[in-house]
Amino acid sequence: MFLKKSKSNDEESLPASASIIGAGNVITGDIASNADIRVDGTIKGNVFAKAKVLIGPSGQIEGSLFCKEADVAGTICGNIFSEGLLVLKGNASVEGDIQTVKLLIEPSVSFNGQCRMGANVVELKHELPMAVNE
Repeated sequence: MFLKKSKSNDEESLPASASIIGAGNVITGDIASNADIRVDGTIKGNVFAKAKVLIGPSGQIEGSLFCKEADVAGTICGNIFSEGLLVLKGNASVEGDIQTVKLLIEPSVSFNGQCRMGANVVELKHELPMAVNE
C-alpha cells in the first residue's frame, strides 16, 4: 500500500549548509564550497563558490573570488568572477578586475580596476579542488 522511497547517496540530494567565517578569524589558503559563504573575517587565498558569497563590512578577501553571485560590503584585493549578480554596497572596497553578468554599485563604494559585463563574459570552469587530509 505504501512504498518506501529509497535514499540515494548522491551529493545533490544532500542539503547544503552555509559556511560562516566570523569576524576576527583569519584563514590562509584557498576555499572551495558548494554552498553559500558569509565572510566577516579574513581569507588570504582564493574563494571558489558554486553559490552566493556574502562579504560583511568587516570581511576581507586577499585573493580572487569565483562565485555564482556575491554581495560585497567589505574589502576584496583581487579579481572577481561572478556568473550572476554582483552587488557592491556600503563602504565596500575592490582593488582588482571584475567580470560579471550583472553589476550593482552604490555611490559609496571604492572600485579600482576594470569591469567586463555581459551574459557571455563569464564562464566559470573552475572545478572545486579536492580536500586533502594530511
